[in-house]
Amino acid sequence: VQLQASGGGLVQAGGSLRLSCAASGLTFSWYAMGWFRQAPGKERELVAAISSGGSTYYADSVKGRFTISRDNAKNTVYLQMNSLKPEDTAVYYCAADPSGYGSRVSGFDSWGQGTLVTVSS
Repeated sequence: VQLQASGGGLVQAGGSLRLSCAASGLTFSWYAMGWFRQAPGKERELVAAISSGGSTYYADSVKGRFTISRDNAKNTVYLQMNSLKPEDTAVYYCAADPSGYGSRVSGFDSWGQGTLVTVSS
């Protein structure tokens, strides 16, 4: 399984970014996909997940601002991030869960390389 994340960058507070994660080496539609982030000095946290059936989960800190979606035809998962805040600054990672559910952090066993998002105040 290979996951290639892209779309990070520098944005001002209140701005938007869309992250993409292209997957290969797996039957993408069977997998749950997730976006995690890790800020300096902090633990990695699950930001959003989408099951193989399209059910979504969001961390409380991003509800109403971030949207996760998937395009099974393109083997790609997206994270649309709006109303960005400086506290959203982190390296964002995409991950894949072969169970298809995405309901447990420990279920994500394949990881991309990360893309840096920096939100300036």
